[in-house]
Amino acid sequence: MKKILIVDDEDCIRLVLSEFLKNRGFASCEAKDGFEAVSLFATERPDAVLLDLSMPGMDGMEVLSRLTAQDPSVPVIILTANGQISSAVQAVKCGAFDFILKPPDFEEITLRLNRAVEKANLKKSLARLSNSVEASFARHLGKSPAVKNVISQVHRVAPSPFSVIIQGETGTGKSTLAEFIHNLSARSGKPFVRVDIGVIPETIIESELFGHSKGAFTGADRAKKGYFESADGGTVFIDELENTSAQVQSKLLSAVEQKSVYPIGTARSVPVDFRLIAATNTDLSGMVRLKRFREDLFYRLSEFTIHLPPLRERKEDIGFLAERFCDEACEELKKKPLEIDNGAMELLMRSRWPGNVRELKNVVRRAVLLSSGGSLTRDCLSEVMGAPAAEAMLNEACSSMPPLKETSSRAISEAEAAAIRQALTLSGGNKTRAASILQVDYKTLLTKIRQYGIGPSIEANPD
Repeated sequence: MKKILIVDDEDCIRLVLSEFLKNRGFASCEAKDGFEAVSLFATERPDAVLLDLSMPGMDGMEVLSRLTAQDPSVPVIILTANGQISSAVQAVKCGAFDFILKPPDFEEITLRLNRAVEKANLKKSLARLSNSVEASFARHLGKSPAVKNVISQVHRVAPSPFSVIIQGETGTGKSTLAEFIHNLSARSGKPFVRVDIGVIPETIIESELFGHSKGAFTGADRAKKGYFESADGGTVFIDELENTSAQVQSKLLSAVEQKSVYPIGTARSVPVDFRLIAATNTDLSGMVRLKRFREDLFYRLSEFTIHLPPLRERKEDIGFLAERFCDEACEELKKKPLEIDNGAMELLMRSRWPGNVRELKNVVRRAVLLSSGGSLTRDCLSEVMGAPAAEAMLNEACSSMPPLKETSSRAISEAEAAAIRQALTLSGGNKTRAASILQVDYKTLLTKIRQYGIGPSIEANPD
């Protein structure tokens, strides 16, 4: 039962309003002047206020100011005489929800109160959701100023219809961020469809994205909806956007611009309502300059761009996340809670984390599994992360070499190829280690090795 605070210096008006509200399913509390109103507002915590504008002692405008200062989320409806309309309009400008002329029309009061309470409840629900999402986001990625800046950008863009590109290294949490944007948007009740371009074979990617009709190709024994049609009303999230072919990029541009798709084997378009969020670990603007990504598609998708910084650029998050991952691993493995000792934390803080949050979680989880004492030690972490000498060599290599994305952004293909060859040499031909040195994912490295025709002579240890 919603509680309404009635504030009026006339006893008869308070009594009539109270009885009427009771009959309409509301509870009420009454204040005969502004001072009592301010006191009751703090103790009774009403869902809405009916406030007389003209009262002796403390007038309605002063009461409104004090109530909104206490809690601006509670709607205040002004009761005013016909000759005070200008004052009532001023009250609305100062924060009142609405005003009603005296003598009040009871049906109108019911309508306005229901509308006011409903809107206030919606605002509170959105605020709770926003706070919950922010806490969840911090739990996943950290509490550093860099993460808070990303959260701020998410709150700005989520309610909008903008397409979004999320740029960040492997393991930084791009898919998590995309899901937060979806959950904070008006599409939150509709599907969130994730498409990982990197794991879909090139031969079927168009069918997976846009669908196909029965008999469209050998083996198509029935019609199939694509990811876009499955996401109707919701959000399509494309991960590893940089790995799309020129043909797929052309069809993506058509789908985004026309809000429709052409399933393979049909000449009829299917209208689809969707929002597109894409993630990439590459500088797409550099790929555009190198003519490896369509310029028109890039500008169509980059209506809003969020850069998710790597873990090494927000070291204050490492300790927070490591402790959280340690607690989770202990609970998962049914082990007593472990503390991360100073030596282990120092090692975690010194590492560059080319795999970012995902790598940190995996390392801590494995270390918890191997631990035997009451704390997580440096030796235990070193066993998981590799020998100190190898670690030092990797750190030195990483610090002395520019990230591969930087060479891409300078549009110097020769420098990219040279960086790959140097990384393969340092890693003894181990492509996984070379990808870590270059701060790119394994699939991107393989693509670029083929692109530059880097021969097998330096690939003695392929993995």
